[in-house]
Amino acid sequence: MQVTPVTPELLVAEITELVAARSGRVRLAVDGPPPTNPRALADAVAVELRARGRATIVVDAADYLRPASLRLELGRTDPDMFLDGWLDVGGLRREVLDPAGPGGSGRVLPRLWDAAADRAHRDTYVALPADGVVVLAGALLLGRGLPLDVAVHLRMAEKALARRLPDEQRWTLPAYTRYTAENTPEKDANLVVLADHPDRPAIRK
Repeated sequence: MQVTPVTPELLVAEITELVAARSGRVRLAVDGPPPTNPRALADAVAVELRARGRATIVVDAADYLRPASLRLELGRTDPDMFLDGWLDVGGLRREVLDPAGPGGSGRVLPRLWDAAADRAHRDTYVALPADGVVVLAGALLLGRGLPLDVAVHLRMAEKALARRLPDEQRWTLPAYTRYTAENTPEKDANLVVLADHPDRPAIRK
């Protein structure tokens, strides 16, 4: 196992190359707990891909949560439900990943559910061209059977995550422990990034 420290800019370049090397539509996941800021990394990669002429849509997993009546049926701070029952896996497949896949329509819905208002987003579908890219950003995404072409896992050790999570999110720690043990995201990832210090990442190969 080789660990190579990189700058955030070089990490963006590395991920961009992984996607750019593929023809046709590409479904990329940037997976990591909130302190690793997967959405910011996804946005930065999208900028680079667009500069190369690849139309790119960033989808935030937080816009694909299940309604509160379902995800909170065991309470607002149940870690097992947080892992197993918050993400609308079916909605992501139906509205984003299957349409963006081989033979798909290319008709992608960037946002489905407004969790804060607990109602559907009034969003419009976007047509993804034949060489377009969808970047799905969020936490706890891998090991769920989602159809992905490239996956990046931002790995944060348990102690580092405990230090960096805000107090109001510390109840989620057991979910991340289970995720690492049961979903084994590193097995599904094309690229594993050690992100205990998000401003000083390292690539593990």
